[in-house]
Amino acid sequence: MRDNVIKSKSFDFAVYIVYLYKKLVAEHKEYVMSRQLLKSGTSIGANVREAEFAVSKPDFINKMTISLKEANETDYWLDLLHKTGYLVDETHLNAKHKIEEILKLLVSIVKSSKQ
Repeated sequence: MRDNVIKSKSFDFAVYIVYLYKKLVAEHKEYVMSRQLLKSGTSIGANVREAEFAVSKPDFINKMTISLKEANETDYWLDLLHKTGYLVDETHLNAKHKIEEILKLLVSIVKSSKQ
């Protein structure tokens, strides 16, 4: 059985986001933006998992498109947290690398699924 790259990467990213959320709350007492980041960052993998058992191709495309939207929203919160001084450069760059990789995978999956 072949590896499901988006499944594993989105799960690992969700774990990363949970730890990042804990850090933002503990060190900065930041609750609003970090909660948004937590919700969107963990939703990516949840929707990928839902897509695994889609009842039809349109259902699969819909779930993966939702994952793509959540990934894009996560990218937004990462940038906002960085610009407002809650994320240091190194953490931001690390997170950006991870989310950009997921975004590329999801774009590719959605495009190829629609063809």
